[in-house]
Amino acid sequence: MDLFLNGKIALVTGSSRGLGFTTAKLLVQEGAIVIINGRDAARLSKAKEELDINPHAQVLAVPGDVANPSFPEKVINEIQFRFGGLDILITNAGGPPAGKLDDFSDEDWQQAIQSTFLSHVRLIKAAKPLLARSSTPSILTITSAAVKQPMDNMILSNSIRSATVGLTKTLANELGPEGIRVNSILPGWTATERVRDLMTIRATQNNTSIDEELYKQAQASPLKRIGKPEEFARSAVFLVSPAASYITGVMLTVDGGLNKGLL
Repeated sequence: MDLFLNGKIALVTGSSRGLGFTTAKLLVQEGAIVIINGRDAARLSKAKEELDINPHAQVLAVPGDVANPSFPEKVINEIQFRFGGLDILITNAGGPPAGKLDDFSDEDWQQAIQSTFLSHVRLIKAAKPLLARSSTPSILTITSAAVKQPMDNMILSNSIRSATVGLTKTLANELGPEGIRVNSILPGWTATERVRDLMTIRATQNNTSIDEELYKQAQASPLKRIGKPEEFARSAVFLVSPAASYITGVMLTVDGGLNKGLL
C-alpha cells in the first residue's frame, strides 16, 4: 500500500535511538525527508549515519533538548530555512525516571513536566504555522499505555503523560477545521534501551535478572512477548501518512493487548 509519503517533510524528536529512531528509519524508507533530533550530538550523528545508508535518504540532524523552552522555535526555524515547510510532526521525548510518590521533590515534578508534557506543547505551537501551509499536515504525540493502565513504580509517567493525551484530543478538535490531524500512540512494553533500563531497576528490587523480568512482563500480554520497535513504527508511520487522512483524535494503544479495559 502506498502511504503517499514520498517527499513529505517530517520532524521526529527524540529520534537518536529507540522508538523515535525506528520511526524515522521507516519514514526514510517511505521516501520522506526526515529531521531527527536528540540531546546527545554524538549519538545523533551516529543515528544519521545509519539512516544515510539508504541511498535515497534525505536526513537532517538537529541536536538539542526538547525540554529547553527555546529549542522548539530553533528547530522549526532551521526546518523553515532548509526546506521551507513541514508536513509531519512527531513529538517524542525520553520518559521520566521510575519511582514512587516519596521519591520525588517538587523540582523533580517540574523537570518531568518540562520534558514529558511541555515539550509537546511547545513543539506543536512552534510548528503550527508551517503545518498549516501543508496540504497533508499531521501531528503525532508519543505517550504511553500507562495512561490507560498505570504501571507500578512509574508515578511521574503515569501522571504527566495523561496530560498529553488530553492535549492531543483537544487539539484534534481545535485544529481539525484547519485540516491538521492530531493523534497519539500509547506504546506498551517494547524492546528499547529505556525498557531495559526499567527492567534493570525491577531486577535489582526483586533480586532477579533482567531476562527474568522481561519474561514476566511478556507473560502479562495476550501475545506473550515484548513488542518490537518496528511494530510501533509501522503504526506511527501509517497514522501520520496521507493514507490515514480521515483519522484524527485517536489514542492508539500499541501494547500487545496488555490493557484489558474496554476502551
